[in-house]
Amino acid sequence: MITWMQRHRKYLVITIWVSTIAFIGAGFVGWGQYSYGNKAGAVAKVGDVSITSGELQRSYTNLFNQYNQLFQGKFDEKQAKQFGLQRQALHQLVNQALVLNLAHSYGLIVTDEELLSLIKSQPVFAKDGAFDKSVYQNVLSQNRMTIKEYEEGMKKELLIQKTLYLLSSGSTPIEEKSLASAMGISDKISYKLLTPNMISLTPNETELKAFWEKNKQEFKTEPSYTISYIKQSPVSLTPSDKEISDYYDSNRQLLKDPAGKVLELSQAHSAIIQSLNDKSTEKEALRLYIDYKKGTLKSDIPIEKKTFVASASPFTPELTKEITALSSDKPFLKPRKVGNEYFIVKLETFNPSAIKTYEEAKTNVSALYSIEAKKSKLQELAQNSYKNFSGTISDYLTRNDGAKIAPLSTPEGNEFLSKLFDSKQKQGYITLESGNVIIYNVLEQKLLQNKTAADETTVAKLKGSLLDEGLMKALENKYPVEIYVEGI
Repeated sequence: MITWMQRHRKYLVITIWVSTIAFIGAGFVGWGQYSYGNKAGAVAKVGDVSITSGELQRSYTNLFNQYNQLFQGKFDEKQAKQFGLQRQALHQLVNQALVLNLAHSYGLIVTDEELLSLIKSQPVFAKDGAFDKSVYQNVLSQNRMTIKEYEEGMKKELLIQKTLYLLSSGSTPIEEKSLASAMGISDKISYKLLTPNMISLTPNETELKAFWEKNKQEFKTEPSYTISYIKQSPVSLTPSDKEISDYYDSNRQLLKDPAGKVLELSQAHSAIIQSLNDKSTEKEALRLYIDYKKGTLKSDIPIEKKTFVASASPFTPELTKEITALSSDKPFLKPRKVGNEYFIVKLETFNPSAIKTYEEAKTNVSALYSIEAKKSKLQELAQNSYKNFSGTISDYLTRNDGAKIAPLSTPEGNEFLSKLFDSKQKQGYITLESGNVIIYNVLEQKLLQNKTAADETTVAKLKGSLLDEGLMKALENKYPVEIYVEGI
């Protein structure tokens, strides 16, 4: 089973929770201003499966990084909003949860042996060609994931794959031959790119106020957090030779030079002192934490106070994430190291989001109104132009010629051709995810002499897409979907 999944996993129709470490190291991306029914818990529930805010964040980050790769590092939060990335991320998780419900109804499980086999097969966890536990722990730690979080995600991934595998079937020669013929068709087209920049708008106050009134739920303040916190500065001690020697004996395998060679005691001396001091600092921070929690903190210990929103947090992303997960039931955060200091945090108040007044939201209202109005006007322009326009004449194009559709980027070109070849219309227009619109006219069509081969995996991918469409509709009818997150 594991072997099959490793070979065919990229053709499965569900985007997986963590994509088998594929985007670890790609970076953490925030998803913006949203409020939650249960900010520290579930953002949605599908049947018996809950979706957490952490899973939504990871799904969003993975999607953002995928788009950023496609756009060669030029993808930003503004484009993410235009593409509806938050909505896509949640939709992926809902689909996964639907399949997990189905898996549970079948009594399917993932064994520890299957999980271990897949984890050990990941190159990112290998050292000298073999799985290394310390590398495994370090990689996850560097990417702000616990082993428990990662392994729970991997279990979900394997369970989804198992379920889809049971529902899938191989391809037949007839299917492969038919698909090869379809893939061998090429079109010569006339086309023209229409962009929102072609539309000029000057909205008046009445239009903007009416738009705000209709969409006021979209314009909310960001939740804010009022916290009190204390800091433990670094402790500087002079450990004895015995303490240094004992530490070295217990941790020598971790004390290595850049080439991976274990350092001699004399070479590691300063690093050991620093580690021992850090341990002493952490102990002092834990004492402060206990006193703070019990209300027995000494009066000379300074307590600082701050109110902030997550998008403009004065703290590190890691600490901010943990602060925003605090609640009135569990307001204290154990000591967390930031730089050389340790922070002990208490949540004083959580201030939920609220609908902005028109004046507060006016700038955002104007921007969103322009986007929506331009989109509508662009559709009208396309509808009125596609039957009679003068455009660029292409060569014969197949589905794989996205790079040949100037001035589109290759991803947009691929998106356009995919939709074009799925369309039954000789003339028409196609709206892209970016908001751009292509009007087109198919001038000629022919079958290439060297038809593209459709192998088993290509057929499986197409059949999987059809399965996905029907399966998701059936599962949505069977398992209720409750969304607690607002603003997506």
